[in-house]
Amino acid sequence: MTEFSKHNALSRRGFMTLAGATLALTGAGKFTMTTAQAGTGFSLALLHINDMHSRIDQISRFNTNCSPSDAEEDNCFGGAARLATAIRGRREALDADGMPHITLDAGDQSQGTLYYTTYGGRAEVQMMNAIGFDAMTLGNHEFNRGPESLSEMLDLAEFPIVSGNVQAASGSPLDGKIADHLIIARDGERIGILGVTTPDTVFLSSPGDDVTFQDDIEYLTEAVARLQAEGVNKILVLSHVGYVRDREIAAQVDGISAIIGGHSHTLMSNSVDGAVEYAGLVESPSGRPVPIMQAFAFSRFLGEVALEFGEDGAVISASGDTILLDAAFEPAEDIEALIEPLRGPIEELTQRPVAELATGIDGRRESCRAMECEMGNTVADSMLAEVADQGIRIALANGGGLRASMGEGTITLGDVLTVLPFQNTLYTLEVTGETLVAALEHGVNGVEEGAGRFPQVAGLRFRLDLSVAPNEGRVSEVEVMGEDGWEPVDPGATYGLVTNNFLAGGGDGYAMLREGGMNGYDTAIDLAEVLARFLSENEPFASEIDGRILQ
Repeated sequence: MTEFSKHNALSRRGFMTLAGATLALTGAGKFTMTTAQAGTGFSLALLHINDMHSRIDQISRFNTNCSPSDAEEDNCFGGAARLATAIRGRREALDADGMPHITLDAGDQSQGTLYYTTYGGRAEVQMMNAIGFDAMTLGNHEFNRGPESLSEMLDLAEFPIVSGNVQAASGSPLDGKIADHLIIARDGERIGILGVTTPDTVFLSSPGDDVTFQDDIEYLTEAVARLQAEGVNKILVLSHVGYVRDREIAAQVDGISAIIGGHSHTLMSNSVDGAVEYAGLVESPSGRPVPIMQAFAFSRFLGEVALEFGEDGAVISASGDTILLDAAFEPAEDIEALIEPLRGPIEELTQRPVAELATGIDGRRESCRAMECEMGNTVADSMLAEVADQGIRIALANGGGLRASMGEGTITLGDVLTVLPFQNTLYTLEVTGETLVAALEHGVNGVEEGAGRFPQVAGLRFRLDLSVAPNEGRVSEVEVMGEDGWEPVDPGATYGLVTNNFLAGGGDGYAMLREGGMNGYDTAIDLAEVLARFLSENEPFASEIDGRILQ
């Protein structure tokens, strides 16, 4: 736990004491909060999603395409058509109650399935237009294909894009297409919306040289003050920086009413075991409660919260929870009609069998970004096998590049592409033992935030101690597989390494690979092709955990 977490991760009981709020859980686990402050009588409902990651079709329990058998048994979730039904139903109910509402998306519509691979974000925007959104902020994955592709995506949007800390230079394809802020009127009241995108997008994605990212707290401090000077004090932050950073923002930037977040795929719920409580609560510098909401990812949940505002714009009453989008929500027929013609060009590809799995392969975010995971071992082994004849001894993959699990039985190319959707290529290079250890140490330093740089490895093992502070030696006992078994890594020796082009180029903060790597070579072979070939050659494949990362 970070120092910030120790001092600011407020429990419900702790928050009652610190901020004078009364909190409770009501029926079905819904969160409620009230303070003693007098209200204005104005309330606003927020419907929100984040990190849909191109899940236009309904998904399985593994967040991959739902199989026909699961569909027949009503074991599917989410998808654009089911999301449309849920949002429309809640709007109708809110309208009937006379409650004004806003529908928001906290970013990362892009990347994750063949819809993005095939249509470059245009299909996702088409769905959003049909459902109707009031605003969206940009996620880092919106930049995956560069600014020109993103510009084409934004040109189709019938809703505003707000991300004030993103600055596109004059002449950039994105120049003038991203709003600094929005003012939305409801029942005669003005609501300010500020958006922020993680500055890490510079190395997480491909924004290009003409797009820069201001520090989010620095930007919000100035932007909130500017809106307040214009008489707007009901201020919502639509963020794509992650839950941990959202809490830091709430604690350091005064004047924010509430934060609707994304990026960390945080499961917030008051009815799901192990989930983070909805809403997260943080005390602002002036002592007012700031609720923070997030709705997991992949369209599995819709978040809904009702906020009542005080005279100063502070939230004085709030209630809500995330809603699981299961078979209780019938997919909207008009959205299905939009999706149907999009499926044609990709269905044949997705249905092609690749291999039989004797066991499922766990590729969950919470596993692969924190510990040795089955999908990490499988992908790293496939990379090493691909270059076995080149004397390469070690493979390194980033947990954030693994986007799904696989179930037992027949898997298709579509399943493989859902696990590895980024079209990254196999990349070989040479590094010293010192650089290798530095890479591992960097990779494990973001576990608390669920950072995607977590190292999944092959031909290598090490001990990880998370009780040690970041950059203080969390990694120890690093060993490399040699001709006669495991050998301690030699800091001065040179080792052959296979990774992906993203990490080799310094992505996910692996600058030591970019700067210290030698004799680099991009094979131009897609990692998905490598994994598909490995599974096919080793079927029926059974995944395992074999102690590469000891904790």
